[in-house]
Amino acid sequence: MNESKTKVIGNIIVALILSIAVVFSCFIGVNGLAEFKRKKYSINIKGYTKQQILSDWIVWTGYYDVEAENLKEGYALLEADKDKVNNYLIGKGFKEEDLIYSSISISERYSLNEWGGYTNEVIGHKLAQTVTISSSDIDKVTELSREATELLNEGVQFQSQAPEYHYTKLEDLKVSMLAEATQDATKRAELIAVNAGSQLGELTNAKLSSIQVTPLYSVPNDYYDWYGYGTYVDNDTVSLEKEVTVSVNCTFEVKR
Repeated sequence: MNESKTKVIGNIIVALILSIAVVFSCFIGVNGLAEFKRKKYSINIKGYTKQQILSDWIVWTGYYDVEAENLKEGYALLEADKDKVNNYLIGKGFKEEDLIYSSISISERYSLNEWGGYTNEVIGHKLAQTVTISSSDIDKVTELSREATELLNEGVQFQSQAPEYHYTKLEDLKVSMLAEATQDATKRAELIAVNAGSQLGELTNAKLSSIQVTPLYSVPNDYYDWYGYGTYVDNDTVSLEKEVTVSVNCTFEVKR
């Protein structure tokens, strides 16, 4: 009798233990599923940062050409013009090694027929050359770009092109600006999550969206940002004063 009673009590204890284990397992499973579901929610958001910069490098190019009936005469004329250009630029305070001359380009001139169209008859040649100066002396080269057409007074058919303004430390600046843009994205995502009654989780993905160097006070082109064409790089070379805008795409977990 006692043995039977003991066996019944043992069975009851085993059943209780199994029941508790099942309930506990269900509790863990439900909580684990809830946690899994929470991690399935995410926010995709952009972060931005801007910084003003001043160009630290300038590139200027001048162009001159001559026309002649034959190439020998053309080379002689162009060489004479090159000497005038060279002397003029050295007189403006530039060194010989600062002046980069291109190879000579040659094109043919053709006669016209009675209807104004070109024929196959070569009546002359046009020879042209460029000279380029690259320097950190922004003011000096900018002034030259405005005055170089003085060479016209010396009989040189000279054209001064608009200078290009560059910023050489953009790569170094980009690193710090990426961090700032990511912080901006975090603040934006946190605000959205809180207003939605959720909690912002970890940053799961961050990708550079665009780097734009634009003239100061201009409006950056956000077309590529909105339509997801990958990383967009725009580098203005027209203006001395510029503004760098960096944007990043960030994805955050959201816990509800």
